[in-house]
Order: sequence, then C-alpha cells, then structure tokens
Amino acid sequence: MSVTLDGDKRGLVPVRVRRILRGPRPEKVPSLVGTACTLVGLLDIAAGVFPRFRASRVHALAEVLPGTLGPLSAALSLSAGVLLLLLAHGLKRHKRRAWRAAVVLLPLGATAQFVWRHSVLGALLSLALLALLLRHRGEFAALPDPRSRWRALANFVVMGAGSLALGLVIVSAHPRRTLGSPSLADRLEHVLYGLFGVEGPVAYTHGVDWTVGYSLGALGMLTALTTIYLAFRPEHPAARLTDDDEARLRALLDQHGGRDSLGHFALRRDKGVLFSPSGKAAVCYRVVSGVMLASGDPIGDVEAWPGAIERFMDEAKIHSWTPAVMGCSETGGQVWTRETGLDALELGDEAVVDVADFSLSGRAMRNVRQMVKRIERNGYTTRVRRVRDLDDTELARIRRAAADWRGTDTERGFSMALGRIGTPGDGDAVIATAHKQDDGDPDSPYGELKAIIHFVPWGRDGMSLELMRRDRSADPGMNELLIVAALQASPALGIARVSLNFAMFRAALARGEKIGAGPVLRLWRGLLVFLSRWFQIESLYKFNAKFRPRWEPRFVVYRTSRDLPRIGFAAMQAEGFVNLSLPRPLTRRRPAPAPRPCAHLTPAAPAEHEARAA
Repeated sequence: MSVTLDGDKRGLVPVRVRRILRGPRPEKVPSLVGTACTLVGLLDIAAGVFPRFRASRVHALAEVLPGTLGPLSAALSLSAGVLLLLLAHGLKRHKRRAWRAAVVLLPLGATAQFVWRHSVLGALLSLALLALLLRHRGEFAALPDPRSRWRALANFVVMGAGSLALGLVIVSAHPRRTLGSPSLADRLEHVLYGLFGVEGPVAYTHGVDWTVGYSLGALGMLTALTTIYLAFRPEHPAARLTDDDEARLRALLDQHGGRDSLGHFALRRDKGVLFSPSGKAAVCYRVVSGVMLASGDPIGDVEAWPGAIERFMDEAKIHSWTPAVMGCSETGGQVWTRETGLDALELGDEAVVDVADFSLSGRAMRNVRQMVKRIERNGYTTRVRRVRDLDDTELARIRRAAADWRGTDTERGFSMALGRIGTPGDGDAVIATAHKQDDGDPDSPYGELKAIIHFVPWGRDGMSLELMRRDRSADPGMNELLIVAALQASPALGIARVSLNFAMFRAALARGEKIGAGPVLRLWRGLLVFLSRWFQIESLYKFNAKFRPRWEPRFVVYRTSRDLPRIGFAAMQAEGFVNLSLPRPLTRRRPAPAPRPCAHLTPAAPAEHEARAA
C-alpha cells in the first residue's frame, strides 16, 4: 500500500514525512538540565536546612554581615531549592515557562549559597547550570499542557505535606542548640505555627530561632503562593470536539467508516481532532498526564493519513507531549510505524462475528444455547430496534436505566466507547433490550426493562458494541441473551458483521493454556490470570470466545519502551480506571450540554466491556 501526503509528489513524501515525524525524540540537553536542576535544588535545600552542611574558607564573612541576612539567605536557599525541584520535570519536558522560572531562581540560589553557606562551589554550580540554560534556550520552547483549577487543590495537599515533613527536619536539625528536649508533638506544633509565621513552643540558642522561623515561614509562603497562582491562573482546557469538527468527522465516516470498527468512537465529545491539510483524514486524541493519546486508526482516506499523522506529531512536539496510539488496527499500526519511526506492540484482539456464519447449533455453542433457552423459559423477551424507532418515553427510560445500572460514579471508556445514547444524529444505532412482564415493583422507573446493549454503526453493513448494562436483580446471562438476539436480528437490519468486546492479551491467554506451551508463556499467562482478579482479563476473553468470533489484533504505538509505563497509566486514566479529579463534594456541578444536531455512538471501552462480562 502506497501512502503519501495530500498534494505532495508521490515518492518524495515518505522520506520527508519520516524526517519530520521522527520527533519528538528526547534530547540529551533538557534531560541533563532537568537532572542537574534536581541536584542543585537538593543542594540548596540541604544548605538551608543542615548547619553542618555549611562550611567554607570564607566563613569569616558571616561576622560582618547584618544579623538577619544569614537567616534570610537560609530561607532563600531553601525556597529556591524547593522550586527548582518542582521545575525539574518541566525542564526535562522542554517547557518554556519552566526555563524562565529556572533562569530567575538560579542566580537567587547562587547568592543564597554564597551568603548563607559561604560556598563558592555551590554558587558556581548554580551559575554553571544557568549558563547551560542560556546556552541551549532554543531547546525549551514547549507550550503549556491543558490545565484546570483543581490542580490548585492537589498542589496545596502535596506542598502542604512536603512542607510539614521538611519543616520537621528543619526544627530537628539543630539538636545542640535546642533548649530542653521537645517531644515530637512539640516539634510538629512548632512547624505548624512556623508555616503561618508564628513562633512555636521550641526554643533555640545563638539565634537559631531566627533561622528556623524564617525557613518555616518561607515554606508556608511557598505553599500559599503556588496554590494561589494555580487557582487564579487562566484555565487551559483540553481540546474538545466542536460542532464543525463533528460534522466533518461524520462526513469522513460516511465515506470511509466501514474500514475500521472503532471509527465512530472518534465522535466522543471529550476528544480533540487534527485534520490533514486536505481535510480528507483526521486523528482524534486526548491529552492525559502529558501523554497525547490517539484512539484507533486515523479517520478518512488512507492515502491522506500521513498528513493527519504529521499534524499529530507536530502538535505533540510543540507541547512536548509523549505521543501514543491506543487500539489501532494492523494496517493502522503499519502506517504509524512507517511514517513516524514509532514502535508497535500487540495489545489484544477484537472479537468480530460474521452474521452469516453465526448459529446456535452445534456442540461448540451448546452452553450459550442452553443459557438462552433457560432465560427465555423464565419469561424474558427481547427486542432489537434502531434508535430512531424508539419513542421519547422509552428512550428516556433506557437512558435512565443505563445511568443507574452503571455501578460506578465514573463513565468509563475512551478508545472504544462513546458515552451517550440516542442523541440527535444517532438514529442508525441499534438498541437490544430484555424485558420481563409482571416482574418486580410496578412503580419501578424502568418498567419491565431488565437489560440493555447498545451498538453503533460500523459503516453501512456493520455495528460495534458500545454499551452493556443490566438490572442486578435480573437472571444471570442477560448479556449472552441480548447478543444472541442482536446477531439473529442483524440480517433484517442489513447488518453483516458485528464487533463485540476487546480482549486484552488474548493471544497469550489462548496459547498459554495449550499443551506444549513454554515456561515463559505459562508464567505470563499465570500473571494475566492473577491480574484478572481486578481487571477481568481472562473472563472477558472467555466471554467473547463463546460466540466463536474471528479475532482482529489491535496495537499500541509508542516511542520508546521507557514510555510504556507512562502510556499505560495515562490510558487507565482515559479509560476511567484511575480517577485523579476532585472529590465529588468539591466538584463544581456544570449543566449537561444540550443535544447537538450531530452525534453518534460506538463500541465500549475495555473497562466497560469488562464490567459487562462480569
């Protein structure tokens, strides 16, 4: 398959694209500067805290300095050290604002090192790092990350805890000049008072109380100022899908949506989108913890993919984000790796059922067939319809049931979920529902409704599983019942293929249980089975395997193996496994957005699928 950029000469493009899209690679200078900044910060903190750390041949200067200049210098050295530690990560990520702040702090730290610690070497180290920053200032041009004001609370908690711990070290660092033997409670009380600029119960000799007081006051001021800054700085919200973006994506899906079963997940409204120069392709993404996560394959014409990929990589480089792709197909993985120099790793397999080949007959389907027959004998019935065929009352009941039966406060999903049902523009989506008449509370808001599964379009002749929810009081096997009902109703709906759940590490689980599997493979499978206690990896694979699907591999694309832990953590945040947002009582409630004229649905994320398979 030949892949070229829109409007470029065929044959010249791949070389140019590879050259451009190699980045962002980790340069040595910012990494070195970040590490040096950490060391200088620790040196400044040590110089401001420990009296025995203060020694030099020019110590006699202390005799002629004003009385408060020494304690003030200690506080300045401590403050500069703490701030440099906070800036080190930003410098490693090429952040321009971190560079500016470090350029201001390093001369102050050098001055404090010389005045308080009387160390020429300490001052020279700070000035040498300053010179290195100035020499390579062009390396630090990355723009800020998306941000929100909840980071102010996180800063207050982290800085407050750090200030308490460091303050306790400061109070305890002068045992020979402490009057009496203050207890741990006394020292903690002294730290708390000192952070607010008030003298505590611990007393010192030889003017040490001034040094301790100024240092504690500096820590308290740092905690307050950084929290206030983060609380009142302008918000930089993450990119969101606009009405125009959604309309353009929908037009691309109308023409090319049949190629990828995950295409409609691009219509999640909490994703940003970057289009190729011609507008014939797009990459949808979300930025999480400094990782720029693309989901699935690019949308649109395969010939135009490199243009969208180039825009994605350039955006990652501008902000110094870590680029990654979650859940792309084999074709998508080949294009991403060829055009960018990134690597790919098989993440798992997507279960796809060809409707023409599906049947409940035969020994292989015996368990599913018996389960479905048993549930039907218990009085359950099913209905499979397009969303546009539901009336408003029933649609409202389904939405309410789906929200109430979710089981968690977090709506999970990113790469394989849409997170909405029945909004305008989603009429082609398919809803399968299970009902049981004369059962339960007649005043129940769900009526006879017992379970729901929701599919979204996959081109003109397919659909992808997006959501599975059921009433916990319903009989086991609701998911199997509704999937079978949906597969049996598919021919009447013009559906030829159905994408079910995504099974992580499916190949390892399948090969590891076969006879002749090696010790390494068996060990890997054992680890996956152990992790299934929390993530239901094995149970999801076995649930999918019941329907005899064909397996389509899905890949994660990444820059280096060192990035994989970070990408994994960011993916868990995006999918809803890890939630670092404000606690619910502290979250400002915002009205739900009004339905928009264009919207769509798509298959549920691994997190959602795992919950459904339980």
